[in-house]
Amino acid sequence: MARSSSFSVTGIRQLRGQLKRNASLQDIKNIIRLNGSELDRGMKRNANFVKGYSVGDTKRSIKLSIQDNGFTAKVAPTTNYSPYLEYGTRYMSAQPFVYPSFTVQKVKFLNDLTRVMR
Repeated sequence: MARSSSFSVTGIRQLRGQLKRNASLQDIKNIIRLNGSELDRGMKRNANFVKGYSVGDTKRSIKLSIQDNGFTAKVAPTTNYSPYLEYGTRYMSAQPFVYPSFTVQKVKFLNDLTRVMR
């Protein structure tokens, strides 16, 4: 069973009010697009698998899609076996490439939002 990673932002009312005073929605869309593309590059950079037979299908399957009128960036591999690479099986050890990229980018994203709110 594949686990998913996510994070949530609390205090959305305060965030909305502060953003209205300090930034335009286009600034937020630019931050989301930039962080989405950086996550895409980071995930592809980490998708170098040294164990077993690797031809690069998973790396090529990682795609960025911008949704919700620019307020959502979705980056994910589309191969059906990518969870096995990420989490491992009883026959092979894990070779994570999604979660490490996500944790690095999450910090950058939150820093960018904090910078816009000042």
